[in-house]
Amino acid sequence: MSIATAPSDIAIEQAASKPSRSLGKLVASVLVYGLPTVMILLPLVSFLASSFLEQDNGKLTGALTFANYAAFFTSGSYLYVFFGTLKLAFVVALISLVFGYILSYLIWRLDGSVRYLLLLLSALPLVMNYVVKIYAMRSILGFNGFLNSILLSLGIIDVPSKLFIFNQTAVMMTMAVIYLPFGILPIFLALERIPQSLIAAAADLGAKPGQIFLTVVLPLSLPGSIAAALFVMVIALGDYLTPQMVGGSEGFTFGRAVWSQFGMAFNWPFGAALAVMLLIAVVALIALASLISRTARIK
Repeated sequence: MSIATAPSDIAIEQAASKPSRSLGKLVASVLVYGLPTVMILLPLVSFLASSFLEQDNGKLTGALTFANYAAFFTSGSYLYVFFGTLKLAFVVALISLVFGYILSYLIWRLDGSVRYLLLLLSALPLVMNYVVKIYAMRSILGFNGFLNSILLSLGIIDVPSKLFIFNQTAVMMTMAVIYLPFGILPIFLALERIPQSLIAAAADLGAKPGQIFLTVVLPLSLPGSIAAALFVMVIALGDYLTPQMVGGSEGFTFGRAVWSQFGMAFNWPFGAALAVMLLIAVVALIALASLISRTARIK
């Protein structure tokens, strides 16, 4: 024979459970909002604050100044490197977008488990060490590398060419190859979300494969394509290791300029100002990509 619980007992249990629920919500809120604030927002704020500090003879004076930003905007060399890096990152993003879309489309058109096996193989370089991938590219592009050896054996060149190493071309080719998986995955996911019923309906209405691609597949995969290009361009903007290892003196980029202020010149306020300018460029690119994606969805 069961004994019914009195309403007063239920009310007491509910009142006792409220503090534990409130504590759980508080802990969850701290984890959700506190960790990103500490790990992301505070370092950015510290960089922004450091960029306004004055440094004299290698020592911080504690005074606030705009001299660090003035030095950037009045220096032709830094502006040249900044816009040159933007151009380089755009070219790398464009190459990764074109080849990434082609590979993603070919993988997406396959059936069965082969599709996901090839997708896994295309993403496998992401788990490899970054330095190892750069050395692999150096072995391909170097004076005695695979590319020069092929061109020599075919008789296209008589001596090893310097075109593929220690210049901007080498940096561009290396970045495009290394960052290609970042272009493949978002595009493939966008293609994967396209309902097959839309493609079948277009085919039933008499659309040819080329028309189906231009009117159905390409517009619906545009957001993923924009995200892929944005990923690659943002990563390429801040990369300093690749230009240092394959670019040489001719492959100087803005990421190397920022790194040199922190690691060699020890002018941290000026380096922070350069980093802030790079951050502004990244935020502007994200805003532009978001605007383009939103406009494409409306159309």
